[in-house]
Amino acid sequence: MLQCASVKAMDPSLFPARWWHPSEGGRIQCDLCPRDCRLSEGQRGACFVRENIAGEMVLTTYGRSSGFCIDPIEKKPLNHFYPGSSVLSFGTAGCNLMCKFCQNWDISKSRDMDRLLDQASPDEIARSAEEWDCRSVAFTYNDPVVFAEYAMDVADACHAQGIKTVAVTAGYIHAEPRHEFFAKMDAANVDLKAFTDDFYFRLTAAHLQPVLDTLRYIKHETDTWLEITTLLIPGQNDSPGEITAMSQWIARELGVDVPLHFSAFHPDYKMTDLPATPIGTLERARAIALSAGLHHVYTGNVHDTAGGSTNCSSCKSLLIVRDWYEIENYRLLEDGRCPDCGAQLAGRFGKHSPAFGNRRIPLTRI
Repeated sequence: MLQCASVKAMDPSLFPARWWHPSEGGRIQCDLCPRDCRLSEGQRGACFVRENIAGEMVLTTYGRSSGFCIDPIEKKPLNHFYPGSSVLSFGTAGCNLMCKFCQNWDISKSRDMDRLLDQASPDEIARSAEEWDCRSVAFTYNDPVVFAEYAMDVADACHAQGIKTVAVTAGYIHAEPRHEFFAKMDAANVDLKAFTDDFYFRLTAAHLQPVLDTLRYIKHETDTWLEITTLLIPGQNDSPGEITAMSQWIARELGVDVPLHFSAFHPDYKMTDLPATPIGTLERARAIALSAGLHHVYTGNVHDTAGGSTNCSSCKSLLIVRDWYEIENYRLLEDGRCPDCGAQLAGRFGKHSPAFGNRRIPLTRI
């Protein structure tokens, strides 16, 4: 259902949400994600930010952020989307997954709307990104699916200023909003949390198939640049068999040029009883994925120059040398071709300026 004016007329501070319909018993059903939450008056969905007010769906976090920061694009992580550039990053609160291992749980699991101290309109965010010379704006920290209306309006404002947009998401979204949302995203890093439905059900209270559907959709039905991240959790999703199956599926269904990032887990939220991921596990996973035919496989959250660097998929020349988020050498031509063999590297590239580097600049205002 499209936005309605009645709730906003009742209270100008309320933002009418999209993708819902009336349900039985006076309830309404959210059609944004596969949870299909049915809400009575005053009730919020599993994401906690979409609420039934006077029989209409309201997005409670529109225009409100948990904070703004300028990051290197590699932190998203995106290694083939204007490498070395800076990105204005922000999120809101809430999430439609219930990951027991959430690394940003203080934001994504927050039920305290007073945490959202920073308010900014889409135009103000675009203007700030331009002032700070950011090539893109990233919707991150919590999943932008739950604040899709806000993210899409920000994307429109950014595109009007020539600024790209990035979604860092778990990809848990229904088909209709997925079509509208990713039409406004220039790049996405999708968190493929595991390759078994058992893992998704036990540790995220969700399911695998909708995420696979989103990955196929982004790759084959949009112009959005796609990269994938899997957080490897010891004993949960790091077996050689599961990594092999996932890598083969990516190669077969998405293509061998989609970059895959294996990131290290650290104990957090409701999974503090597990050890951090050993670097050897990341190196083994990377070797398996490369053996499955993927061209660009990376390790993350660790110092690993080999696992962080980019090679030509044709002649294997070293094109971009990275240590964590720091670019130490950049040889790629402006149009994204290898200087040694002329092969085109998959991704989005342009004139390479001095890299933003391993910095983080919190912004006190927008």
